[in-house]
Amino acid sequence: MSDVTVPLLDLKAQYASLRDEIEPVIRKVVEDQWFIMGPEVQALENECAEYLGVKHAIGCASGSDAILLACMALDIGCGGGHNGRVLCPSYTFFSTAGSVWRLGAMPVFADIDPTTYNLNIDHAREVAKSTEKLAALMPVHLFGQAVDMDAWLALGEELGVPVIEDAAQAIGTRDSTGAMVGTRGKIGCFSFFPSKNLGGFGDGGLVTTNDDDLADRLRLLRLHGSRPKYYHSIVGLNSRLDAMQAAVLRIKLRHLESWHQGRRANADFYDHGFTEAGAKPSGTPFEQGEALPLRTPTPAAAPARHIYNQYVIRVPEPLRDDLREHLKNRNIGSEIYYPVPLHIQECFEHLGGKEGDLPESEAAAKETVALPIYPELTTEQKNHVITEVVAFLKSKAGGVIESKASGGTVTA
Repeated sequence: MSDVTVPLLDLKAQYASLRDEIEPVIRKVVEDQWFIMGPEVQALENECAEYLGVKHAIGCASGSDAILLACMALDIGCGGGHNGRVLCPSYTFFSTAGSVWRLGAMPVFADIDPTTYNLNIDHAREVAKSTEKLAALMPVHLFGQAVDMDAWLALGEELGVPVIEDAAQAIGTRDSTGAMVGTRGKIGCFSFFPSKNLGGFGDGGLVTTNDDDLADRLRLLRLHGSRPKYYHSIVGLNSRLDAMQAAVLRIKLRHLESWHQGRRANADFYDHGFTEAGAKPSGTPFEQGEALPLRTPTPAAAPARHIYNQYVIRVPEPLRDDLREHLKNRNIGSEIYYPVPLHIQECFEHLGGKEGDLPESEAAAKETVALPIYPELTTEQKNHVITEVVAFLKSKAGGVIESKASGGTVTA
C-alpha cells in the first residue's frame, strides 16, 4: 500500500509559500490598531473591483451576509417592499436559501442540469412562471463553473425581476462571453471562506454591482443603515469586513490567477488519467457493462473558464460511500457536496418539498464525490488519487448497480 497522503485541502502548503508576504502585513495591521474597515478594506475593494471588471466591490462579513445584503438592498424580505419568493437551486450550500429565509422571503427550488450541476434554465423558467410574488432569480455558479448568464439575464428581463448571482465559489470564473461572474447580474455575492480559491484567515465576503444607487445602499446596509454614525435612515446589519482579513486577501489576490491555472492543470491531469481508464464526462448516463462507472466534470469551453473550486466526480449510488471509505483507507481526502438537497432538509419541511420533486438534484446528492484539487498537489499525489479511484471502481465492475443517473438498474 502506498504511503502517499493527499488531504482534501492543504492550506498549510499554501501558507508556507506566502509566509514572508503575509506576516509583515499582519504585523502592520496590529501596529496600526485599525481592525475594522479602514484603508486595508478600501484597498481590497478597489483591487477586487479592478480584478473582476465591475464598478463597485463592497466588503462584508461573510458570503452568507453577502446574500443577505443583496436581498435587503433589493427590498426583498422583512421590512422591504414585499416578502416575495426567490428562485434558487436546491443542490447548493445552505446559505443560498437560508439567507433568503432569514429575511422573511421564501426560497423556491428548481432542479439542476446533470452536466454542470448548475440550475437547469428550462426547469427554472417553468418554476418561475408558476410562482406568485417572484422577487428575484438567484442562480449559483456551483463548484466554480458559470451558469449561462445570457439565458438568466434574458429570463430575468422576461419576468421583470433582478438576477442575484451567488458566486461564492466562483471568484475568477468567466461565463460564455468571457466576463467575470458576479458582474452582469444586479448584484454578485462572493465568499472569502478559507477553503475558497481566494480564502481569508476567517470569514469574509464581498458584494458587487454596477449600479451606483445599489452600491450606496449596500454600503449603508452593512453599517447598520447608519450615516453619519448613530443616524439611521434604514435598518441594516453589522456586516463589516475586518482589516486583518482584507490585508491577507490583498496578498492572496496577487496569486489568484496562478492558483486558478494550477487548479485547471490538476483538473486536466485528472481528466486525462480517468479518461484513459475509461471514464466519461458528466451528464453521460451510466451504461450496462461499462468497465469503469465514473463520470468526470465537463470542462468549460473558452472563453468561459471553470476555476475548479471543487473537482466533482460521479459514481453510482451504491458505490459512492464505499469509494469514500476506500479513499480514506488510502489516505486520500474527499467530501460530499451536498448530501441532502435543500428542498428535503428538515428546516424547510413546511415548504412541502419531498423526495422525487427534483430528481437530478437528488441523484447528484447521492452520486457525487469531490476530490483534492488545490494547486499545491504533486504529481505523485494526483497519480495516487487516480490509481485508487480507478482500482476501486474496476474492482466492482460486473456488479449490479442501481443508478439514479441512468434511471434504473444497470450492470457495471
